Amino acid sequence: MIKTIATPNAPAAIGPYTQAKVVNGFLFASGQVALDPQTGEIVGSTIEEQAERCMKSVGAILEAAGTDFTKVVKTTCFLADMADFAAFNAVYAKYFTEKPARSCVAVKELPKKLLCEVEVIAVVD
Repeated sequence: MIKTIATPNAPAAIGPYTQAKVVNGFLFASGQVALDPQTGEIVGSTIEEQAERCMKSVGAILEAAGTDFTKVVKTTCFLADMADFAAFNAVYAKYFTEKPARSCVAVKELPKKLLCEVEVIAVVD
């Protein structure tokens, strides 16, 4: 069985996808960017501010699925500029204390010219 996860505490999808799906005990979350869940407006102008908003949205999706950051097994992080790597990591490390497997890449551009995006795979008990 596949379960769709949707929470008003994370931004609504800005395209033809859902916030997350749970299948066979795993949550597969779409990438989260720094958008305010209520207004859809960009939150913050620095990598630190935008990374914090991403993590809050990831946390909201995890909570809606009945799991949390400690159960995340894999992340994929996208940065608009690899020069932001250290600052992004400082925010990331506050949330992902269990140090999941991770990929982090620089991309040419993110939606709405945002600075970062984070997607996760987590265990749901």
